[in-house]
Amino acid sequence: MVAYYSRTIVESVRFRHGDYFFAKEVNMIDSFSGEYRFLSNFYPCTIKYEGLTYPTIEHAYQAAKTTDIAQRKAFALEGREIGLPTLSAGGAKKLGRKIPIRADWEEVKLDIMEDILKLKFSQRYFRQLLRDTQDKELVEGNLWHDVYWGVCNGIGQNQLGQLLMKIRSKLF
Repeated sequence: MVAYYSRTIVESVRFRHGDYFFAKEVNMIDSFSGEYRFLSNFYPCTIKYEGLTYPTIEHAYQAAKTTDIAQRKAFALEGREIGLPTLSAGGAKKLGRKIPIRADWEEVKLDIMEDILKLKFSQRYFRQLLRDTQDKELVEGNLWHDVYWGVCNGIGQNQLGQLLMKIRSKLF
């Protein structure tokens, strides 16, 4: 299923018609940047997942693509103990494209992302930030053509936004 979103929707829209300005409230967060950067999987957030500690959601998600514990340590903070460099979130994403992917990945990736997101938003600080988005629709708008997890040029499944709203609904 592909959903279509308007990229022009922002939290508060101000437009001019002739000599008059109009303001319209829109109930959507359409980018996980600025004050909503905390919604991004690249945002720093230490989590422990399946026995290893990761500096971001992105690190944990990319590590979960493999069942090889040694390869998972390349993404984890524990990798530093054996001399591996600490990866940026972008570096983790790149490395995640190079590792052998577990056979059941397509069937489990959405559940894994949900589990990891729950770990992040169970932390008091992040839980409150997510609550503060109230009932706004969360859309992971992007320019890198990720139409599975987000929306690009108005097209996408917005799976990340859907999971965040599902988790948020259970916080109240």
